[in-house]
Amino acid sequence: MALTRDDVVDAAVDLLAEVGLEGLSLRRLARKLGVSAPTLYWHVADKRTLLDHVAERLLADQWRSAPPLAPGEDWAAWLRERALSQYRALVTHRDAALVVAGNRPTDDALPAVEATMATLVGAGLGPREAFLTLMSVGHFVIGSAVEYHAERARAAEASPVPHGGHDAAAHPTLAAVATAMGPPDGARHEDVVRHGLDLMIDGLRARLADPAR
Repeated sequence: MALTRDDVVDAAVDLLAEVGLEGLSLRRLARKLGVSAPTLYWHVADKRTLLDHVAERLLADQWRSAPPLAPGEDWAAWLRERALSQYRALVTHRDAALVVAGNRPTDDALPAVEATMATLVGAGLGPREAFLTLMSVGHFVIGSAVEYHAERARAAEASPVPHGGHDAAAHPTLAAVATAMGPPDGARHEDVVRHGLDLMIDGLRARLADPAR
């Protein structure tokens, strides 16, 4: 059976999980597929193009779990859920945030990007403001996912410092924060993401309601 681009992308996703972004190369991917490296260039022009397709594959579940805006649905709730879905996808897959951070949409992804932009414009944003909003939310989500993975790597390498382990008398506010937050885990990190998204969306709502716009 002839090799397809989907075969190449699927194998690249599997290899990413095995060796991480640093270990992913076209030569290594070709060996995994049992073909010569030049064969891959029939399907992807270079590694960056491959990573663009890998990024879209990693986020495929996000698009399915956050469907287009339904009639009567609140655009802000829709945007928030899409952002959370993207965050969850990025923390699920190894190095996914680093792959997505540099990607550009392929032709296959443009209809979804168009629909997202159209939703924000339909909410009252101008095209430029809609684009800046989409990029700002995306950068926040990607950065949050990078931080999540960095915290997990740190926890695996260093001796943990328990919450509340500092002098509570000298740092009473920090002690209160430690008590309120509880032990560090993935759920707590998503609370930070939710809070940040709420701040961004509340600010966007206020901007849209400003009669001076």
